[in-house]
Amino acid sequence: MVERPLRELDTEARAGQFEDLGDRATHEVVRAVVAGHDAVVAAVLEAADQIATLADAAVERLARGGRVIYAGAGAAGRAAATDASEWAPTFNVPERTVIALLAGAHASPGSAAEAAAEDDAAAGAAELDRQNPGPADLVIGVSASGRTPYTLGVLKAARDARALTGAIVCQSGSPLAELADYPVHVPVGPEIVAGSSRLKAGTAQKLVLNAFSTAVMARRGRILGNLMGCLRISNEKLRQRAEAVCQAATGCDPAAARRALEESGDTLEVALVMLRAQVDAGAARAALEATGGHLPHALERLAGEAGA
Repeated sequence: MVERPLRELDTEARAGQFEDLGDRATHEVVRAVVAGHDAVVAAVLEAADQIATLADAAVERLARGGRVIYAGAGAAGRAAATDASEWAPTFNVPERTVIALLAGAHASPGSAAEAAAEDDAAAGAAELDRQNPGPADLVIGVSASGRTPYTLGVLKAARDARALTGAIVCQSGSPLAELADYPVHVPVGPEIVAGSSRLKAGTAQKLVLNAFSTAVMARRGRILGNLMGCLRISNEKLRQRAEAVCQAATGCDPAAARRALEESGDTLEVALVMLRAQVDAGAARAALEATGGHLPHALERLAGEAGA
C-alpha cells in the first residue's frame, strides 16, 4: 500500500476547537483533556469484538506452548511493556509467557536516542529474531499511527517466522493493520495537543491491552470469578490480599487462609483448591497440573472425582 504522509493522518490532525488551548485557564485545560477521553471509551467498545478475537487467538497459542510478544515504540511501546510486566505478578504465569520489545529500550526514557530508535525497522526485526519466534507465537504491534518503522520491522519478521500477528492502531488504513492477521482499530481522532499520541491514543491502547490480557487470563483459568485467584505473593501487601482472596472465595476464617497458604508454599491457586475441594496440597497441585493451571477446571475435576 502507498504510505500516506504523516501530516495527513488523523493522529496528527489539529482539533480546531482547541486552537486556543494554551491561552485557557488551568482548570479549562484539565477539563478539556479529561472530556476528550469520552470518545476513547466509545472507540474501544466499538472494537470489543476485534479485541475478543485477538484474545481468543492468544489463548489458542498459549495452549500450544507459545508466547505473546508485544512490540512498540515510545508511549505505545511503554503501554505494551507495562501490560506485559503485570502478567506474572497478577496471574502467576511463567515470566516468558509474554515478552515486550520496546524500541530504544536501553536508552533513557524520553531521550533522543530512544526516539530515534523507532525509525530502525532492521533493529525491530533483529530483536524479534533473537526471541526465536515460531508458529505457536502471537506477535502484536502497538502503534497509534500504524506506521512506526521499528514496529513494522517486528511484524514483518513475525510473518517471515510464520508467527500469528496482531496490531493495535488508531489510524485507519495503516501499514501495520494491513500486515496483521488480527488488527484492532480504535480511531480516537485528533489529539487535544496535535500529534501528542500519549493522550487519547495512549489511553485507548491501555484500555485495549487491559481488556485483551484480562480476557486471555480469564479464558486460561487464572481468575476465579472476579478474584485474583493466582496472584504471586511477593510482598506483605500481596500476602494480605491473598489471604483476603482465600476468605472471599471459600468463606474460611483468617487462620484457615494463612494455614492453607503456608501449606501450599505461598501458592495462592493451590491454597484455593485445597480450601474449596478439601484436599491436601499434593492433590491440589496434581489437579492444577492436569488442567494446565486452569483454576476453575481443577476445582471441577476434583468435584467430579468426589462425586464419582
